[in-house]
Amino acid sequence: MTKKSQKKTQSLKIPQYILIISKISSLISSKLATSFAARLFTTPIKHKIPARELDMELKSIQKKLWIPTIKKEIITYEYGKSESKRKVLLVHGWSGRGTQLFKIADELLANGFSTVSFDAPAHGKSAGKTTIMMDFIESILEIEKQYGPFEIAIGHSLGGMSVLNSVKKGLKVQNAVIIGSGDIVQDILEDFTSKIKLKPIYSQRLCDYFENRYKVKMNDFSAYVAAQKVKIPVLVIHDKNDHDVPVTAGIHIHKHLENSELVVTEGLGHRKILGDKDVIQKIINFIK
Repeated sequence: MTKKSQKKTQSLKIPQYILIISKISSLISSKLATSFAARLFTTPIKHKIPARELDMELKSIQKKLWIPTIKKEIITYEYGKSESKRKVLLVHGWSGRGTQLFKIADELLANGFSTVSFDAPAHGKSAGKTTIMMDFIESILEIEKQYGPFEIAIGHSLGGMSVLNSVKKGLKVQNAVIIGSGDIVQDILEDFTSKIKLKPIYSQRLCDYFENRYKVKMNDFSAYVAAQKVKIPVLVIHDKNDHDVPVTAGIHIHKHLENSELVVTEGLGHRKILGDKDVIQKIINFIK
């Protein structure tokens, strides 16, 4: 089945100075503009941990973990009863944190699970300023070596894409849950270059830049591509009113999974969905 073009939405207002730099760099040279866009694309925003996540943050065992394949260090969070053998791996999205899925984590603890989460490179308390999805994937695979085995993996947004790609690369879990997951890499690049007011050709230039730098094919990391190699049961959750990632992404991923259930919510957007009681109960029912 060929990939579908997915309708893109713009949710974040880009600061004016970014748009000015983007325009000036494109007038100087396409190489400079591409380099600027690549730096911007790989630089997450480190948000201060909100009060609602402090309980999980304070009660977690936090450790530094070196990821040898990418030569980066991350912070991990072990949350719940250490004697519990039913472990769940939680993976946040872009500009997120290891405590962002705290409401899901709390309900998992109430049902006899323990969780391990992490601040991805350049996120939260982890070192660095830039990162890319490959770093998420390598972090997941190293965490499995150090903390696994895991029964379930749950990922939000870029974390959802990373979970599917990690399963494709050998992460051994019985079930997976992806929430508001991105899908086609080229669509994501097109949306990004559109937001910073660069001409459409720059999405391909950006793709070429990353492929040359990392010696990979970017489309290989698209969620629907990874989904075709995933045989375990997967719960796909997406909201109709998600203005960061269109619901068509979740639907498209679901169609390429061999064994999946699709839940489409309404009115929760991209982030409120993580704390919705009905959504969390759906997750509990699915993994139990």
